[in-house]
Amino acid sequence: MNTLQAALLTLFPALVIIAALTDATSFTIPNRVSLLLLAVYLPASLLLGRPLTEMGVDVAVGLAALVCGMAMFAAGWIGGGDAKLFAACALWLGLRGAPSFLLITALAGGGLAVLLLNARSSGLRTYFAAGPAWLTRLATPGGDVPYGVAIAAGALAAFPQSGLVAAFHGQF
Repeated sequence: MNTLQAALLTLFPALVIIAALTDATSFTIPNRVSLLLLAVYLPASLLLGRPLTEMGVDVAVGLAALVCGMAMFAAGWIGGGDAKLFAACALWLGLRGAPSFLLITALAGGGLAVLLLNARSSGLRTYFAAGPAWLTRLATPGGDVPYGVAIAAGALAAFPQSGLVAAFHGQF
């Protein structure tokens, strides 16, 4: 049983990394990534023996994140894929991981914005132009920011604090 539990837990970081990579290279996060995160949460929680009350709190945190993500999308601050990934990650991280997730995502987003501003305003664009097309798009002045990268950084950093990881460690 521990092997299956560990395998289910590894899906979270794997899917979050896939989301970050696809966002960085194409400025899109496939819906299937967020849907897979949602689909795997319940079996992972149940197999880890988490109480339904804790799972309910996780769902509430995920819904609150979805509402916040939708508001940020409506304001034009983030893309729709970012909002969905943000909510799916919040579901997995729950109340225990939410503070770290929010803080690290905000810091990573700021760092990413500064990095892209520097890359877009300097002579480095010439070097980026010699690279793959996705790198050229990242260095294009006025371009979008792949905020899924920052969400992934926050999610990966906060994951060890989540209730799911705590339940897994509690079995040893």
